[in-house]
Order: sequence, then structure tokens, then C-alpha cells
Amino acid sequence: MSTAVVDRHASPPLCPSAPARLDGAFVFGVVGGTPEERRVGYLNGRVPVTDEVLALAGPVNPAEVFRFAAPCAGSGCSHFDGSDCRLVTKLVQMTPIASRALPACQVRPDCRWWKQEGKSACMRCPAIVTETAGRPEAERMACDPAV
Repeated sequence: MSTAVVDRHASPPLCPSAPARLDGAFVFGVVGGTPEERRVGYLNGRVPVTDEVLALAGPVNPAEVFRFAAPCAGSGCSHFDGSDCRLVTKLVQMTPIASRALPACQVRPDCRWWKQEGKSACMRCPAIVTETAGRPEAERMACDPAV
């Protein structure tokens, strides 16, 4: 019989594709590149979400300009199946690798995607933009909780 100790006060893992207004959200990346080849530039630190930061996105949805992370919402998220994030599983299965090297990411030590899918998730993460009208078909399908 196992005698493992469970830390009931441990923080939930971080979701690297969280909505900006989720409690505890912060900016960890800025979207750059071209509409055909978007790339996230990772920040050296975590920037708290404020109205001033969101206003920097100008007239577009802040989720088209920034990547936000926040504590995983667990069962409050349509991508969560009770133990895993189906979004990252589908992203790994359906989208191409965007980087052969692990990006310099401040979220990784606490990231649900990293803990669940490891390097495979990190190698796709630089191309993931939470909201965009021109999203590639494979990414659009991966992000659909009904698929």
C-alpha cells in the first residue's frame, strides 16, 4: 500500500492559454511575426494584467497580441477532462513543431502543458495565439472542445 503524501495546498498548474481576465492572469509573451507565421516572443518576467496593459493591444483583442497564463481552471475549463488538458494533447497531435529548441519561457516550471506533454508542447507553444481570425485549420480544430 502506498503512503504517498498529497499536498492539498499546492498551487494548481498554470495554463499558458488562459483568458486575460482569469484570476491570477499575467502576460508572459507578445505575439509577433506575420499573419502567416505568428511567433510568440517570451518575456523575461511575468507582467500582471491591468487595464493599462490590455489597452496596449490597441483596437484588437488583447489575446491576439499577448499570451496570458493563469492558474488552470480545472473543471471550469471546457478543455479539461478531469485529469488532463485535452487542448494541449490535440495541439501536439494536430499542429506542426514551431521550434526545435525549448523557448526561454517563464511559465514552464509550473505549466500544465509542460507537465503533461513535455518538450512536445513547448516546441509548438511559440506558434500558439489564443485568439486570431486567421488561425490555421489544424489549430482551429485542436482548439475546438467539441472535436
